[in-house]
Amino acid sequence: MAYLDEFILIALAHFFAVASPGPDFAIILKQSISHGRRNALFASAGVGLGILVHVTYCLLGVALIIAQSETLFNWLKYLAAAYLAYMAFQALQAKPANGEVQKMSTHLSDEPVSRSFSKGFLTNALNPKATLFFLSLFTLVIDPNTPSLVQAGYGVYMALATWVWFSFLSLILSKTQVRAFFLKSGHWFDRGIGIVLLILAVRVVLL
Repeated sequence: MAYLDEFILIALAHFFAVASPGPDFAIILKQSISHGRRNALFASAGVGLGILVHVTYCLLGVALIIAQSETLFNWLKYLAAAYLAYMAFQALQAKPANGEVQKMSTHLSDEPVSRSFSKGFLTNALNPKATLFFLSLFTLVIDPNTPSLVQAGYGVYMALATWVWFSFLSLILSKTQVRAFFLKSGHWFDRGIGIVLLILAVRVVLL
């Protein structure tokens, strides 16, 4: 109970971060539409495991080193902004689907679930947006005096919550009607995500 207020703050910050559009959502959406529910659920597990990578280096003190080096932090910030801008550019180029929508909505391309898992893991583990989020969380939100075991507990919670959230999205996005919609009109959604990602990139630079 002594760290309840801190946990609630972390849980709220994490919820808004994980629910915002970004590379994690994009990979789950793609897996759901192209490969179906099973692959999307494995990709969700990979994204959740990727969270533990960020938590681990924060607990080891790497985040503190980055936070104390203005030059290193700025390079990381610009790298994150460039990555988000690149993702935005890709999304803004989305084109309408052709006349094969109905066929594509019932046909799933084959991909090993291990590959879907690794895609989810690498997408999150190598995501600068996630790096900046955990850097801020462990240096600005979490009290340095909070025991490492408690901080690790926060990390496990965020990994599990991320896994549950994207698993839920996988169940929704892999439905036949939803897949058909995204195959038919999803280019507008992609373009909307592109605009949001571009705004995020600008915000990162102005931090």
